[in-house]
Amino acid sequence: RADMGAPAEVEVRRSARRVRTVSAYREGDRIVVLIPATLSAAEEEHWVETMVARLERAERRRHPTDEELLARARSLSDRYLGGIAMPESVRWVENQQSRWGSCTPGDRTIRLSTRLQGMPSWVVDYVIVHELAHLFETSHNDRFWSWVERYPQAERAKGYLLGWSAASQIDPPPDDVD
Repeated sequence: RADMGAPAEVEVRRSARRVRTVSAYREGDRIVVLIPATLSAAEEEHWVETMVARLERAERRRHPTDEELLARARSLSDRYLGGIAMPESVRWVENQQSRWGSCTPGDRTIRLSTRLQGMPSWVVDYVIVHELAHLFETSHNDRFWSWVERYPQAERAKGYLLGWSAASQIDPPPDDVD
């Protein structure tokens, strides 16, 4: 993927079949903008600028920086945990293949698996709240879960992660099965 700070190469594809809609997506390091063939050069320029900005905003939301994660964690702590869990750092790590997140209460650090990147923000927020609760309640006891369940999307996010985990472990059927 291209560096999100660097300007992306943009390819505009005009379509005679496309009448009103404009869309954009990333294809490798390039952003592809699909527009109706009937748009003027000025309309094309407007829509390319709009759609590139929209796509990049969405990517930043799905891939926040470590600093943004820390600010998000502090905000979630204030909102759902009364501000009692104040992490020193929150960062993405690539070495967690069986966990979504982990924390070290002693130095107040939280690590999130990069597998969460691209998942809905409410799922990432759930994992953050879960790890924040571990900063002051280390075991998965009733007190721990009562804190985590203050996050309104907790059950939905747990279901999402369970479904994602189950789906990622499914082997494709053998070729000889109809």
